[in-house]
Amino acid sequence: MAAEILAPAGSFDALTAAVRCGANAVYLGTKALNARRNAANFSDEELKKAVEYCHERNVKVYLTLNTLVGDDEKETAYEAIKCACNASVDALILQDIGLASMVRQVAPDMPIHASTQMSVQSIEGIKILEKLGFTRAVLPRELSEKEIREISSQTDMELECFVHGALCMCVSGQCLMSAMLGGRSGNRGLCAQPCRLPFGVNGKGGSNLSLKDLSLVEELSRLEKAGVCSFKIEGRMKRPEYVAAAVTACKNSINNTPDDKINSSLHAVFSRSGFTKGYFEGRLGKEMFGTRRKEDVENAAYVLSGLQRLYDNENPLIPVDFSLVFKSDKPIKLTVSALGKTAVASCEKTPEKAINKPLSRDDLSDRLSKCGGTQFYANNIHIDFEEGLIVSAGALNALRRDALNALANELSERKDISVNEYKCGFSRHEAKPFSLHARFFREEQIPESLCGISRVIIPIESSPETVKSLISQGIEVAAEIPAAVFGSSEKYIKKLTELKENGLSLAWVCTLDGVGIAQKNGLDFCSGFGMNIYNSISLSEIEKLGAKDCLVSCEAQLYEISRLGTDLPRGAMLYGRIPLMMTRNCPVKNKLTCGECQSKSFLVDRMGIEFPVICKNGASFILNSRPLWIADKKNELKSLDYGLIYFTNESKEECKKIISEVKSGSNPPEEFTRGMYFKGVL
Repeated sequence: MAAEILAPAGSFDALTAAVRCGANAVYLGTKALNARRNAANFSDEELKKAVEYCHERNVKVYLTLNTLVGDDEKETAYEAIKCACNASVDALILQDIGLASMVRQVAPDMPIHASTQMSVQSIEGIKILEKLGFTRAVLPRELSEKEIREISSQTDMELECFVHGALCMCVSGQCLMSAMLGGRSGNRGLCAQPCRLPFGVNGKGGSNLSLKDLSLVEELSRLEKAGVCSFKIEGRMKRPEYVAAAVTACKNSINNTPDDKINSSLHAVFSRSGFTKGYFEGRLGKEMFGTRRKEDVENAAYVLSGLQRLYDNENPLIPVDFSLVFKSDKPIKLTVSALGKTAVASCEKTPEKAINKPLSRDDLSDRLSKCGGTQFYANNIHIDFEEGLIVSAGALNALRRDALNALANELSERKDISVNEYKCGFSRHEAKPFSLHARFFREEQIPESLCGISRVIIPIESSPETVKSLISQGIEVAAEIPAAVFGSSEKYIKKLTELKENGLSLAWVCTLDGVGIAQKNGLDFCSGFGMNIYNSISLSEIEKLGAKDCLVSCEAQLYEISRLGTDLPRGAMLYGRIPLMMTRNCPVKNKLTCGECQSKSFLVDRMGIEFPVICKNGASFILNSRPLWIADKKNELKSLDYGLIYFTNESKEECKKIISEVKSGSNPPEEFTRGMYFKGVL
């Protein structure tokens, strides 16, 4: 397919700006289940009008249902899918594998796109998306040009990339900062953007979690050659003027007609200390960081009125062929055709013999060509003509107007998408005898004695000797396939092959990339931290993919977890510093070298609270300031099959002590959090 410009539409004004400036598709949300719940968004009736408006102008509409969905929201999700089908949207953008399953069941003809919130970064993950019925994947912003090429060379799936707009510090789908610090979940569409606030390094000030905005507008030809079919502009919370400038700049780039004025306006209308191409070009570091400065705001105010003129009026977007019958013995008939659609309009009047000056063929052609104020422009004009005749200008104008209106209606028509009744019932889960699992970030953290631990999750870089030693103690061993793959899948596959030769049979996966890598290695897998399994349908789906058990999302409350169905064993975190972010660009490197840091650094917020930072496998993890502790809540854990002890920056002695305290159900440490297990998230 030809590459498309995909524009954000947080409101009807933004949608109009996108379409009039030349977007080939827009993405938008309704009032629920979308990752920008604070945008204006669209009611059900507004969605229909938006789709009609876009389809009349040959523009596609993708609806975002890209949040995690709770069991008590299944009816809301079903109604949203029905609404999308009734409105004839062109595709749904999804994050939740359970919601994807629902769409496949109730609307199998509706295309589904995998949101960047699914964190898929490798060909192995793309292959799993194909199994799940997705037709397009929105790739993470963190991928380099080389990594995008490697993926596209091994799949026919459509690939979409962000080319302009805000750049989150965290890999999409792996951020819990807003949820943990303020109860507003990014996975549920209400991110409060705490990362834009000041965060210093080891007491040194700065905004070390705030990146400049992304802009690859100048690199669209490179992206297309790399296999990208859709150029996505971020910004459903931004003004129509921003949308107009971004779409125009992208269109100019595709047509190789650069416009310095538009590019300058795009920089002025919204930026954070300028733009960056760091991830795409593989150049990470300080140059990627930036904040919204006073001069950025002042520059925006200066250019807004000028940008509004870009979409003040309807732009002619669609070429139309005209065929006119103009003879004395027949009613005047006009046939118009565009994009494979045809419409006909006729006039009750027949042409009259001219007393003075008759209409010429050129006169008629000129009048038909006047499509101003519509989305159409004249292409080929054929006239079945008889000389010496005349008809009023008003009659011809009305005929042209009626024909083009009928053509617009034809273009807006889409094949009906049938909706089946949703049937989904899950048996009540009966928990097995409770067991303890322990996950270690570093191999040297693992104590010699692990009495009472039935499964140990080891780092993927662990030695074969560690695997053999743990197995000899009667402990099940799982190797963690990191959430940060980023072109490293072959390295992980090679390491897993080595561990498998020494007795490993199980992987602990953090994304769908991990599922694909485990299956490629012939390993069983269990679903771990980062998979965002939030509802019964997702549990069922991950079980169908082959999971032995599942760590349920820590954004779910314990009482919600207790009500989840299916037979798949499930667990929750009993102890651990929850990773609030996984980043590809280390925030500590803004101030220190790796040698100076030595994995002992932390971020400090405005309140003086410290957040440890640990790094491995090309990624940095910002940990919560306090460890989670629910080991003393035994009554609330009865519906679980296991509890996870999640170690990150602890020493071996600390790990040994914590295991003992968790086993005994001790009271929490002096500083701790219950996480989201009791308060939940919005």
